[in-house]
Amino acid sequence: MDLFARAEYGEILPVTVRTRSLECREISRLFTPEAKRDEQLKGFFAAYAGVYSWMGSGQREFVDNLSLLARGKLQIFPFRSADSRRHMADYYLSCLGENPSPEISAHITLTEDVWRWSLAYWKERGLPATKVLALAPGSGAREKNWPAEFFAAVAKRWERNLGGRVLIMLGPVEAERSELEYFGNCGEVVQDEGLGRVAALLSRCDLYLGNDSGITHLAAALGVNTVALFGPTDPAQWAPCGRRVAVISQNVDCSPCTDRIMKSCWHRRCLTGLSPERVVAKLHVLLRYAGMHRDRILDKGGCRD
Repeated sequence: MDLFARAEYGEILPVTVRTRSLECREISRLFTPEAKRDEQLKGFFAAYAGVYSWMGSGQREFVDNLSLLARGKLQIFPFRSADSRRHMADYYLSCLGENPSPEISAHITLTEDVWRWSLAYWKERGLPATKVLALAPGSGAREKNWPAEFFAAVAKRWERNLGGRVLIMLGPVEAERSELEYFGNCGEVVQDEGLGRVAALLSRCDLYLGNDSGITHLAAALGVNTVALFGPTDPAQWAPCGRRVAVISQNVDCSPCTDRIMKSCWHRRCLTGLSPERVVAKLHVLLRYAGMHRDRILDKGGCRD
């Protein structure tokens, strides 16, 4: 199976799935009128037994080109379900002819290299004997983010009241916004690491707290006790899938809202009205269950510490 997506996804996928960049020539050429006459493209797509796409469904040239080149083997779908209350995982499964089932779960693969790297990281920073909370204050859209100073307040209470440690997961966008300044000397910053290493570190944590973001979905899929904070987006459609996931939302009357309204909202009550005290209380409830995930066997090339 070839997955055309961000190349870094390959770090957490089974070896039977090969990841290729969406920016490769074979995909970018599909948006040009010359694609139908490209012999190389004809051979490339003819080799597949089936082609599924959730991009370009509204672009006639892309659809026509890919339909012709896939020789009747194309199934193309909109990126989002027409039903705004339908969970995205259920929608994607239905496109593949699968029924939603609680038995279907994400399968995260950790290589032996990243697993051993995370073990060394843990030991070097003296983390094995403490309760570790992972925080991810960012997301793909700033409007979905709980205030960084609220994350910092949670981190400081975790360290001061519980004697625990905090891993602060920062992407390049959060570093650019200088959000780290809110945390002062609190926590260990994890920055500029690949997705595989981030996943390996998350799998060792006792709890995770984050926004509606990709890394929150990753934590949930790894089986980490996860608290997901939702404001303008709808958890009915976007909540992380997992057996140890708690979603916190203010449920204000104007939420969820459209992307246009979300980007122009001046009050952000759905997030600013969610207090650190309420989030800390939820973390305390989950803490007594947090050690359970350390006993599970992860798919990481057969290695286990």
